[in-house]
Amino acid sequence: MKVISNFQNRIFQLIHNHKLIYNTCWEDPRCDRMLMDLDEDSEVVMITSAGDNALDYMLDQPTKVHCVDMNYRQNALLELKKAALTQLEHAEFFAFFGQGRTSQAKTIYQDRLRNQLPDYAQSYWDKYIKYFSGKGLRKSFYYRGTSGLLAYGLTSFLKMRNRIHKNVQQLFAAQDLEEQSRYYDYLENRVFNRPLRLLVNNHYAMCLAGVPRNQQELINQSYDGGPLEYIQTSFRKIFTTLDINDNYFYQVYFQGRYTEECCPEYLKAKHFDSLRKQQSRIQTYTTTLSQFLHQQPGQYSHFVLLDHQDWLAAHDRPALEEEWRLILANSRPGTKILLRSAAKEIDFFPDFVLDRVDFDQPETETAHELDRVGTYASVYLGIVR
Repeated sequence: MKVISNFQNRIFQLIHNHKLIYNTCWEDPRCDRMLMDLDEDSEVVMITSAGDNALDYMLDQPTKVHCVDMNYRQNALLELKKAALTQLEHAEFFAFFGQGRTSQAKTIYQDRLRNQLPDYAQSYWDKYIKYFSGKGLRKSFYYRGTSGLLAYGLTSFLKMRNRIHKNVQQLFAAQDLEEQSRYYDYLENRVFNRPLRLLVNNHYAMCLAGVPRNQQELINQSYDGGPLEYIQTSFRKIFTTLDINDNYFYQVYFQGRYTEECCPEYLKAKHFDSLRKQQSRIQTYTTTLSQFLHQQPGQYSHFVLLDHQDWLAAHDRPALEEEWRLILANSRPGTKILLRSAAKEIDFFPDFVLDRVDFDQPETETAHELDRVGTYASVYLGIVR
């Protein structure tokens, strides 16, 4: 079993070290902003992911946002968005990152965006700007990267089943929760079947979605049916209690695009001029969080850790403890630390963290109920004493 486990972890690392994983952030920034209460005195350190949430945070005008990611491709994506903010008009910007495609992608990139990028991002997009061209089977950028490949596979599967696909379309066009629930009930009884279970409960499919083996094990510990039962439980909450017309996370993967009404805040025309002026406050760093804090010490007001500590807790406890020591050494009184987990309850906080950090679960649970993604079992907000 250990050999199999090591092999599976190796596959996950190969995927994450050699591919763009996330083409959009999979954490709800509305909940983040509600919990973090950012302002002009805030200086944020966060995991980059696809960069969407960093741009959304800028709407609260923090003094600086430091985006850290071990995968340079994720930083290259954020740098492309920053360049596009400064060089394009909103309609062009939305074509790239709202529609996920434009026939002018290569020309616009060569003429106006390329020279605004750092060298590593130029090298990446010289090869992959075609992701935005609208050509090939996966015509949208939101079907690119490993998470996009998985989304494309699932939507293609639905399209082969005409009645189910039509019902999904009706679900996403529903006008109220009663209508949503009716369409979702129909789908749940037909989609969550054995073929989908074989796909979703497959380790390698979960790797494409960015879920490492240890997080799959956390899900298996809480749900007898594994990831599929977990997803089914999450979907029932999302699609029967929250307005689908406000949920751009699932709309983009089903449609391959956002609409101007249903999209991240950073894509909306009303915020374009403000973000154009502020994008330079976002800086990217291709390194680990610990190495960043070694190299860029400071008294930061916020840390956004996403779910990466799940992996550290399972595979590198010394690195987890080092990261926490550095976070606390670089925090001010009142610093807020936001993280998510596949576990219903986190049990890996070192004692020295619990001695200095208060975790306000009632507040996070309230925000978690409004989370439009719903794919994390728990959210934690820590406040440094």
